[in-house]
Amino acid sequence: MSKAIDTIALTIGDPNGIGPEIAVKAAGALAGQSSLNVILVGDGHVIRHYAERHANGIKLISHENRRSDDHPAIYWHSVDSLSLMHFDPGRVDPAAGRATVDYVAAAIDLVRSGAAGAIVGCPHNETAVNAAGIPFSGYPGLIARLTHTDENSVFLMLIGGGLKILHATLHERLRDALARLSPELIEKAGMACASALQRLGLSHPRIGIFGINPHAGENGLFGDDDEHITVPAVKRMREAGLLVEGPIGADILLTRRDIDGFVAIYHDQGHIPVKLLAGRDVSALSVGSDIIFSSVGHGSAFDIAGQGKAESTAVLRTLRLIGDRVADAGGESTGAQLKP
Repeated sequence: MSKAIDTIALTIGDPNGIGPEIAVKAAGALAGQSSLNVILVGDGHVIRHYAERHANGIKLISHENRRSDDHPAIYWHSVDSLSLMHFDPGRVDPAAGRATVDYVAAAIDLVRSGAAGAIVGCPHNETAVNAAGIPFSGYPGLIARLTHTDENSVFLMLIGGGLKILHATLHERLRDALARLSPELIEKAGMACASALQRLGLSHPRIGIFGINPHAGENGLFGDDDEHITVPAVKRMREAGLLVEGPIGADILLTRRDIDGFVAIYHDQGHIPVKLLAGRDVSALSVGSDIIFSSVGHGSAFDIAGQGKAESTAVLRTLRLIGDRVADAGGESTGAQLKP
């Protein structure tokens, strides 16, 4: 079946967080106003709950029953995961964590079937997912497992504030992240960053690699980790034909306007500059699998869940970002790929 390149599966995230609300609001904003089609993916009773409050009378229709004269309409794909007794906006619940994962798995099935060309996921809650007995440190690792991809080959790229920063390591104790570093891991991260930037329209991107230590070690004065890890990785990437700068201290490298994308070594090194500049208006792209997947750069905000206060700005931005890339992918029957 040919790929529906104009359609994105939008999972509602943790059903007890703000995800369902902002998903419905985003789908409603696009309904009849855009060539980009959205399929909401989540429990039917949760989607209906928010559609009744925030869809402004727009019809809610199963995507299987979609017709050309439906506009405007919000399309949805029901996943029976969360029982009504566990639907409680504002409460962290293992059942909601499991549902979050079930929604992503269902969305992947939609892409595999050709019903959608990419996935955008609304905010998850790591505590809820782990409480369900599912090891989880963010969407990239989950996407890797669900697509049977090596977890060391799927990375998070934050996009916002004029920056595109891919993270070599993510949600883990800093000591463990540093212990995992190797030239091979940094090389994979750099290759994935270059490939993602190419998919985002940059034919010959220039990549900047942050140093591990301050000043990238300053010739061993502040540690020799870069000499053993990032320096050989950069050498390999250059030999492969990539335009790569570094390793250079992050504080210096971030001032370079000729760099298209950066590779951060650990979570805060990449998250802080993007979120300082973009706030909550951040897209979080998972790259390295055969599925185009992005989430947003903010959390599930249990403190305002179910109150009608949540804004869908970041979701809309992410949908449009991914929609542009899906449209550029053509009619690939196996799915557009953001992978090295």
